[in-house]
Amino acid sequence: MSDTVLRGRAWVFGDDVDTDLIYHNKYLAETDPKKMAQYSFEYYPGKENFAKEVRPGDFVVAGRNFGTGSSREHAVYCLKEIGVPMVLAESFARIYYRNAINNGYPVLFVKGLSDAIKAGQVKDGDELEVDTSTGVIRNLTQGVEFHGDAVTDLERDIMAAGGLIEYLKSQA
Repeated sequence: MSDTVLRGRAWVFGDDVDTDLIYHNKYLAETDPKKMAQYSFEYYPGKENFAKEVRPGDFVVAGRNFGTGSSREHAVYCLKEIGVPMVLAESFARIYYRNAINNGYPVLFVKGLSDAIKAGQVKDGDELEVDTSTGVIRNLTQGVEFHGDAVTDLERDIMAAGGLIEYLKSQA
């Protein structure tokens, strides 16, 4: 497996997952990203134990409009710090997408993922293999393959630098 191929379990969410469900506003006073991780999805029905049960390398898999709502970067930090290597979703709220890339956190757009979730083609605990260079996602548990948009070279460079600010510094 190359360094562009990631493997982990799926944590499946639906459409319109808002930032209050990813990271509740009750914890906005927390400024240490490492401490933010413990509150990930604490208020998402059925996923209240996410932070205790997720393993480094596991994926968040969602339908349409992931990260809608407020512009809080906490919703990116908590997943990054808990060890989720990337979020896979059919679409992202624009502000979440920008926060993720600007903070060096990868997201992958996967067309048809919302319907695949509803059809049971991706379930909690399924073993996934994601090739970030091609956008191919293999559900090894169910033998199904999805095709996402590969991470662009610029996005990869920003993520490798640790975020937009570090990337811009490296270009000066």
